[in-house]
Amino acid sequence: MLDAFRIALGQLNQSVGDIGANADSILAARREARDADLVVFPELHLIGYPPEDLVLKPALVEKAAAQLERLAEASGDDGPAMLVGSAFVRDGALHNGVALLDQGRIAAVRFKHELPNYGTFDEMRLFQPGPLPEPVILRGTMIGVPICEDIWRPDVCRHLADFGAEMFICINGSPYEINKEALRIEGIARRRAGDTGIPLAYLNRVGGQDELVFDGGSFVVNGNGQLAARARDWEEQVLQTSWTRTARGWRCDRGDLAQETPQPETIYCAMVLALRDFVERSACEGVVVGLDGARDSALVAALAVDALGPECVTLALVPPLAGGAQALDDARACADSLGARCREITLDSRIAEALEALDVCFVGPEREAGERLAARMRALVLGAFAESQGAMLLSSATKSDFSLGRAPSCASATGGYSPLKDAYATTVAMLATWRNGAIPHIGLGPEGTIFTASILARTPPLPDGVDDAGRLDAMLFGLVEHDKSIDQMVADGFPRAVLRQIEERLHASEALRRQSPPGVKLSPRNFGRDRRYPITHAFRS
Repeated sequence: MLDAFRIALGQLNQSVGDIGANADSILAARREARDADLVVFPELHLIGYPPEDLVLKPALVEKAAAQLERLAEASGDDGPAMLVGSAFVRDGALHNGVALLDQGRIAAVRFKHELPNYGTFDEMRLFQPGPLPEPVILRGTMIGVPICEDIWRPDVCRHLADFGAEMFICINGSPYEINKEALRIEGIARRRAGDTGIPLAYLNRVGGQDELVFDGGSFVVNGNGQLAARARDWEEQVLQTSWTRTARGWRCDRGDLAQETPQPETIYCAMVLALRDFVERSACEGVVVGLDGARDSALVAALAVDALGPECVTLALVPPLAGGAQALDDARACADSLGARCREITLDSRIAEALEALDVCFVGPEREAGERLAARMRALVLGAFAESQGAMLLSSATKSDFSLGRAPSCASATGGYSPLKDAYATTVAMLATWRNGAIPHIGLGPEGTIFTASILARTPPLPDGVDDAGRLDAMLFGLVEHDKSIDQMVADGFPRAVLRQIEERLHASEALRRQSPPGVKLSPRNFGRDRRYPITHAFRS
């Protein structure tokens, strides 16, 4: 029986469906952790997480099984054992599971018991729950291997403890949300360790997948709740930990303790990494951002440069801009600060004449409709330009824009990705101010001032009766994030007439949101799988 144990936590990125490459990343991490007794990999790492309905393809599961055998064979070289997350078929049922690979064979398999069915998660439609799992045995040590949701409820860890587990190693695919890190450590991991007195290693993946992004931040808490090790946020890392058997059981020795990335940098990093992985896996030749001299498009330009590097970003200007010559000068200055290519697109005379006609024809209460049509025409020009470059057009629409149905003015109709989709206008303002004086630790862009004061001041118009963007976002937050009724919001101090106007616009723009490009999830209620409303309905609060 061992008195010392070395566990490496492979906090890795992964590509959904690229099973061979994911297997190669497992072997590379194992080589890096050659002196460990066990190397652990995230939930469903072999096939990529989340696989969505791709996992229902028998060919994918068969290929994963073949690669798992390849990995098992590789474990026969007297090196470290491996815990690998993958999909498994047993008795005709599809399971989310984990395999222990050791001494050239698949030594044990355990299945996920608790399948989440809320928010972005709908695993019940893909997988069958496994039975309450028992520990696996490695080098004489009983290891409980709960999978993600298994530790968010107490039953699995209690069952594992009852069957002799000496440590928990929880593999996860836990997507980022603002303030979720504290919940993982304080609300979940320390609670399970406290319930059982058993140390818990929590391994999360890192990287973007469509509208989700994973922040890493893997960690170990001992049975007394003390944090013993922590991996970096937003970066791949093989976190190596050393464990000692004591009279009270296993304890993780104090090791690397990376600091949690503070806000607002961590929100900015979420946007950067999600955009980087989405563009790179879409096989595009870079991105195009339509600059209009205003704050929102300028922030998207900075995000693009930080994600991909200035050489992969083209900033397009389609004059005349709404802010006139000053907005054009500001847009050029922003492009210069970022070091990205800047392209001014001269409109065909017929398009320019059509835009002028819209400005003349739509006046008074119809003016907003004319502005939307004009914005769509500009978006078509930008979309055509991006396509001619083999690039992806990025939208600069915010969550406030999508809530109010004004996203067409942000080129959302033709954009391929919307980095600000889950960020309210006030969050965008905070991020732009922060980026002017700082740089994200995973960024590829320049230091120094990026946005002029006039860019930061140039923001979308507010609805009638609202004189402050913070107050608007507070109303939207109540209606969207908390599903509050009008009466509840009035009790919070907001005017009923304005609330009714905003609620009506929120409901009326559901179809627009269904047509919008994907964008990274930052909040518990992003517009997408977190919030699924009918396009047509008669209910009003």
